[in-house]
Amino acid sequence: MAYDSNNIFAKILRGEIPCTKVFENEHVFAFNDIAPKAPVHVLIIPKGAYVSFADFSAKATAEEIVALNRAVGEIAREKGIDVTGYRLLANHAEHARQDVPHYHVHLLGGVDLGPCF
Repeated sequence: MAYDSNNIFAKILRGEIPCTKVFENEHVFAFNDIAPKAPVHVLIIPKGAYVSFADFSAKATAEEIVALNRAVGEIAREKGIDVTGYRLLANHAEHARQDVPHYHVHLLGGVDLGPCF
């Protein structure tokens, strides 16, 4: 899957589509999902043009990788789900049903999410 600079997350990053911002730093942007699957459902994305975790882990700088991981922890603490628990989910390509070709993780929590499989 090639990166599409007109994907919805790229448009959000450029300010062309509104969102409810949760977090932002030099490398990361996070916002509430418009169709939440849990009381807390935040999408956390790198600002760089990466399609998937595989792409991000191979091409991102160490600073970008650290920033994304730290953002996840900071948002979880800010949302109060670091103690009760949360799930991180990243989909990649067709078989995982990745809808947006911009690497992102879903941070879900605020309720018992049940078994994963």
